[in-house]
Amino acid sequence: MSSHFRAFAPTRHSHRRPLDSAAALRKIGCGEGIRCDHNLPISTPMPSPAGLPHEPRTMTRLADRLLAVLLMALAAACLVHLYLLPGGKDFGLTAMREPWATQLVAFSLLAFACLAGAVLFWAGLLPGRPAHLTGAPLFGRAAEVQETGRPGLRKIFLALPLIVLAALAVDRFGPWGGGEVTARPNEPKMAEPKPSEPKPDEPKLTEPKPAEPKGQDVASAPPAPVPAPAPQPAPPPIAANPPPVAVPAAPPVAMPPAPVAPPEVAVIPPPTVAPLPPPPPAAPTQPDGHRDAVVWLAVAPDGRSIMSASTDRVIKLWDIGGKQLIRNLGVHKDMARTALYMPDGVSALTGGDDGEIVLRKLADGAVLHVFQAGQNGGVNKLAISPDGKRAVSGHDTGNVIVWDLVNNSVLHVLTGHDWSISAVAVSPDGKQALSGSIDGTLKLWDIESGKQLRSWHGHEQGTYGAVFTADAHRLITGSGDLTIKVWDLDSGREVKRFEGHEGTVYALALSADGKRLLSGSLDGTARLWDMETGNQIALFDSQTGPIYAVAFAPDGTVLTGGYDRTIRDWPAAGGDGVVLFAGAPG
Repeated sequence: MSSHFRAFAPTRHSHRRPLDSAAALRKIGCGEGIRCDHNLPISTPMPSPAGLPHEPRTMTRLADRLLAVLLMALAAACLVHLYLLPGGKDFGLTAMREPWATQLVAFSLLAFACLAGAVLFWAGLLPGRPAHLTGAPLFGRAAEVQETGRPGLRKIFLALPLIVLAALAVDRFGPWGGGEVTARPNEPKMAEPKPSEPKPDEPKLTEPKPAEPKGQDVASAPPAPVPAPAPQPAPPPIAANPPPVAVPAAPPVAMPPAPVAPPEVAVIPPPTVAPLPPPPPAAPTQPDGHRDAVVWLAVAPDGRSIMSASTDRVIKLWDIGGKQLIRNLGVHKDMARTALYMPDGVSALTGGDDGEIVLRKLADGAVLHVFQAGQNGGVNKLAISPDGKRAVSGHDTGNVIVWDLVNNSVLHVLTGHDWSISAVAVSPDGKQALSGSIDGTLKLWDIESGKQLRSWHGHEQGTYGAVFTADAHRLITGSGDLTIKVWDLDSGREVKRFEGHEGTVYALALSADGKRLLSGSLDGTARLWDMETGNQIALFDSQTGPIYAVAFAPDGTVLTGGYDRTIRDWPAAGGDGVVLFAGAPG
């Protein structure tokens, strides 16, 4: 290490007292061609070497930071005051012509100056005393003191807070703040009212002379008693005959032709209010009815009973002939979706959003077996093969499960749908199953092998109803795109379309002879169609909300269940239906 750098290197004695710059120069001395200036004043500030404390400069730096914060606060105060001035929101040429233009300019300059001073103080560009420039040589031939302090500019910015405070005080309490502001924008000048101009609706009463008939003063103030003849007192004739004198004075009074009442006191004839139509008769209720929407209907093979599923989670068994509830067959943990009669006529299979498929006895509702869908989700739709050996269920996850009802086991879990399953059906021969999802995709499956036979996009929106024809060669589907389509399963082509519903086609049922198709829709109607021609045969409208379930009664009439919690019976030819089983009150 060179001798002229040892003065700045920490030593074991460096804790005693740091060397200032002049002492360091004297300690190094002259040598090796280095010019030393022993006359350098001892008080000349030098930058502190790394590792040596320099308390005065630290205090100066802290003071500069505090000054910067103060100037920032004053700049904010100037900007707020500038914004509150009448023209503070408009700095255009029009604002410069207004009386407060001087205030706008003054406080704008003060705010800018405070911001500039805050930046300079914070960056340390206005030191409190002279200092060496960064990188200036301290020793050697070119060593000299180069001061970087700006005492004059620092004094100006030190005085700036006082200037700002004085300006705010003058503007608040001085001539600007105490004087009247003339003609501020959006403030019309207040004009003194002219007492000589009456209001338009007031008559001019400033001419009293025409109102007094001539000679009135004789009648009101008779003269002193004078020996005059008796006919002289003529006040009664004058008072009794004023028209010749008072009538000519009427026009100058300028009375309105007819008094008009103000609008607020004008007499308005009572309006004619049309009466409301009589409210519809209250829907019948029965205590043992469903307490929420009926979403599924199934007719027993013998035609004697009906099974219904509801969003109130209850499965009910009804006697058609006696028009009464036989029993509550069971309750799901969540919404009940499907209730199907088993071919044996002694049991039923029900499914719900709780993910359970329950085999129950019709006689007393006893649970024979529970099939758990597990992570496949709720059971949206359920179908049974004609022989009662297989069941097919569609689930929230998009999976389709084929159940072995003989061995109470899972035969297949069919995947491929990207969306929730909204329709399933089993062909009359029990060999094929159809699944439809809420994206309109249709898939045809082989039940025994679990193989996918066909997949196609059948509808623009979800498929919510599906039924096979008796020959198993055609399939009928309903959809949220308001259409009913008939598909040829051999070619995969659409062969017929039924249109007329104004809402999602939610449920389908095919008559036993296959000649009539029944559809229920969220538009609140059920419709009967001719399968051969595609024409609509009848329309059933309860005007009580969406219809979620449809079925054919044993006598050929139409059954519907829906939002109004009722099960209705309609004549096949159309017309008004009757409530077969009402919903619960409330």
